[in-house]
Amino acid sequence: MGVFEELQERGLIAQMTDEQEIKELVNSGKAVFYIGFDPTADSLHVGHFMALCLMKRLQMAGNKPIALIGGGTAMIGDPSGKTDMRKMMTQETIQHNCECFKKQMSRFIDFSEDKAIMVNNADWLLKLNYIELLREVGACFSVNRMLTAECYKQRMERGLSFLEFNYMIMQSYDFLSLFQRFGCNLQFGGDDQWSNMLGGTELIRRKLGKDAYAMTINLLLNSEGKKMGKTEKGAVWLDPEKTSPFDFFQYWRNVADSDVVKCLKMLTFVPMEEIRKYEKLEGSELNAAKELLAFELTKLVHGDEEAQKALEGARALFSNKADTDNMPSTELDESVFTDGKISLIDLLFITKLAPSKGEARRLIQQGGISVNDEKQTDIKAELSAADFEKGFAVIKKGKKIFHKAILK
Repeated sequence: MGVFEELQERGLIAQMTDEQEIKELVNSGKAVFYIGFDPTADSLHVGHFMALCLMKRLQMAGNKPIALIGGGTAMIGDPSGKTDMRKMMTQETIQHNCECFKKQMSRFIDFSEDKAIMVNNADWLLKLNYIELLREVGACFSVNRMLTAECYKQRMERGLSFLEFNYMIMQSYDFLSLFQRFGCNLQFGGDDQWSNMLGGTELIRRKLGKDAYAMTINLLLNSEGKKMGKTEKGAVWLDPEKTSPFDFFQYWRNVADSDVVKCLKMLTFVPMEEIRKYEKLEGSELNAAKELLAFELTKLVHGDEEAQKALEGARALFSNKADTDNMPSTELDESVFTDGKISLIDLLFITKLAPSKGEARRLIQQGGISVNDEKQTDIKAELSAADFEKGFAVIKKGKKIFHKAILK
């Protein structure tokens, strides 16, 4: 089975142009392909997993990835899937986020010996002359056709800024630039990017002629991949300072039964022969698959040692054994105590189990918090040194989130 056929079997490909040519290109290891990442935060999250794993798969088959960091397009903001305009970021913030992305991507992609390239579209977009852009690129786009794109249609009622309207032109220009600079002949993206990707192909053909070798392929990153990285409270980050390896492991260990096999196919490198064994299982029988999923993804992001620690800690918790060695923890300085006590609300906020004190109050009132196996429902509850008898207190949020508060 070629890598193209494996992508199909794993359910990664949703739509494409020139299927036969793409198949031959990818399977022969001759694809020079790019995927773009807008640096809107200082960490990638698991919604980026599908793209990162896809790049790794194709590189392993001999193809050359280009990781395009959108330092230029981030100055505008992608309207795709957004109900409101993104907050404007400074160039300094964007550059910081780009550096963070580079470090995290290197765990997935081998950038040594020109096996892959990492570029920033700010290198060419920020140097564009506005009048020249209008003449050379703007003339290739029909406003009527652009307005039929799904990424614009869903924003028209709430208001689409002229700034955002230019995003399609910028992304299309990216493909032209990568084609001319690096011989990039293939672009990947989520289903929300399809119109922008087709715009890039059309721009190349109009500027360089019909014989220009340009193709596009579309993967289900939005409807399938991106939603895998969301929780009710936000994203699950790849940065261990934002989401600890244990919490990262727990997120995947607790995926819905209906998603576990899909996640194994799309996001891991577990052989399909092994994954097929889990397809007919149900209920508790799927626990082994969930554990495998969590371990493989934690190992991929945080390394084998952290994955093993998380696995052991999770097994202890699921078997009701109080193994706190590998539990996420926070050290408490004396300054957070007043007269030898700390309020439970403050404790939840300090340990980041609650994003605000108001949310901490709500969790307590709804019975979602336990301390040392005792449920807490009093919003005025306080902890003293006696509650840290072993030098720490174990806080449980809901049924599956554990945290160790350590007294210095």
